[in-house]
Amino acid sequence: MTLDEALSRPTIPVPVAGRLFFGLARGAAYDAARSGDIPTIRIGRRLVVPVVPLAEKLGLRATIGKAAA
Repeated sequence: MTLDEALSRPTIPVPVAGRLFFGLARGAAYDAARSGDIPTIRIGRRLVVPVVPLAEKLGLRATIGKAAA
């Protein structure tokens, strides 16, 4: 997944968020999520990262719902 693809989705998996936004390996991404450095929400048993709050935290703009140019 590319950064542009991630910014167009409402949520992404924790390892993807860690890798794309911070350059973290899977375990480090889950550690960052556990400590609150990466915002997460739990959906059933899945832990996912809401893209808009993370993008805003990093000064990026999410493109959820916008047509690709």
